[in-house]
Amino acid sequence: MDYRRGRYAGFIKPLFLMVDLVLLNVTVAFFPTNITNTFIFGVYISCLWVILSLRTGFYEVQRQSKIIQILPVLFKQIILFAFVLYAFIGVFKQPDISRFALGIYFLTVSFLILVFKFFTFYLLKKYRSILSGNISQVIVIGKNYKTRQLIKTFKTRSDFGYRFMAQFSVSDPDFSLQKCFDYVLNNNIDEIYFAVSELSNKQINQLVDFADNNLRELKFIPDNKDIFSKRLRYEYYEYTPILSIRTIPLKEPINKFLKRLFDILFASFIIIFVLSWLTPILAILITLESKGPVFFKQSRNGFNNKVFACYKFRSMMPNKEAHLNQATKGDLRITKTGKWLRKTSIDELPQFFNVLFGDMSVVGPRPHMVSHTNMYAKRIDKFMVRHFVKPGITGLAQISGFRGEIETDKDIIGRVKYDIFYIENWSLLLDIKIIIKTFMNAIKGEEKAY
Repeated sequence: MDYRRGRYAGFIKPLFLMVDLVLLNVTVAFFPTNITNTFIFGVYISCLWVILSLRTGFYEVQRQSKIIQILPVLFKQIILFAFVLYAFIGVFKQPDISRFALGIYFLTVSFLILVFKFFTFYLLKKYRSILSGNISQVIVIGKNYKTRQLIKTFKTRSDFGYRFMAQFSVSDPDFSLQKCFDYVLNNNIDEIYFAVSELSNKQINQLVDFADNNLRELKFIPDNKDIFSKRLRYEYYEYTPILSIRTIPLKEPINKFLKRLFDILFASFIIIFVLSWLTPILAILITLESKGPVFFKQSRNGFNNKVFACYKFRSMMPNKEAHLNQATKGDLRITKTGKWLRKTSIDELPQFFNVLFGDMSVVGPRPHMVSHTNMYAKRIDKFMVRHFVKPGITGLAQISGFRGEIETDKDIIGRVKYDIFYIENWSLLLDIKIIIKTFMNAIKGEEKAY
């Protein structure tokens, strides 16, 4: 059987929405909530669920989406729905409603929607990969490293639901856009991908006109070898189209609130249950080996490049160069206790106080000394992008092999790339994943932890 994309694809999102609305309205009947008018309640939660889903993009799950991208959207939708649900009591003056029963209803319906969300997500993937359903037929115009990567994805990830049909090389002597257009029409191609760096503005305009006039989706592959950003946002200011080169999830109020709440809870846990007993022990070990303070304070650049005092357990002999020169392999300034502290990253634990004070986050780009920030800002392209968010005790760059001493510009460039990826793709799940990997690395010990 030939499953065509256009036959059913347009019904998928409305169908999922209808199922969720049925779950919201039917499930409430199984709980003694004492709602006086179930019809008004049903209209209220249905309308606001639709509004919230439009705001959060709850049903905008793409075929190439990952679980790590779906979870934050799901979590955001559920949290906002909780506020809306309990607001019903005050808005419609329902003092007799059982808060407990309403809470059980909320947990039950949230669980059911979560199960349905992931069940349908995996079901669609199996539908595409096994039955070849919901398939989009695609062609690629251009021939370079990025187009090769894309074609490989089309061929290996059948669950994405793309069928690669043909590639057209602009450098071929007989290349013409008309040949591409004929192929698209004769082979029922759904989507056209093209390398923007290989076509002229005139050719791009011709492609756009053809796609618009023939109801084909057109997607471009940017040549961003010098641009680390991959999250472009298109929006309108009145009637003027604006393309933003970078989107930062942590600028969203709900994301900012969730990250700050997580930071406070996690930092408080570490301070109460770890630092409360570990600090006196380390204080004895540090002071027995060398005279000086237990804690080391250093000026570093944080959010919006603001300078703050970053705290660590002292791991070096007191010296005047501590604020200027980074620790190197075999550094004679490092004490025996300090070597162990740095190897296990325990010297960083006092920074949980920085998290509690609001200067840092548990996860984020690692802050640099002020002197290094000034140096790298002049030398390394996009280095300052790291300061769009709060610095972290650990980060994606650190668990990806870019921690410790910066020996060459390649090290700092790699760190910047990972930091920018983190900034543009932040999620609470990603933070948790980084924390777990950091803990595992601390147990194993890292080569550049010195």
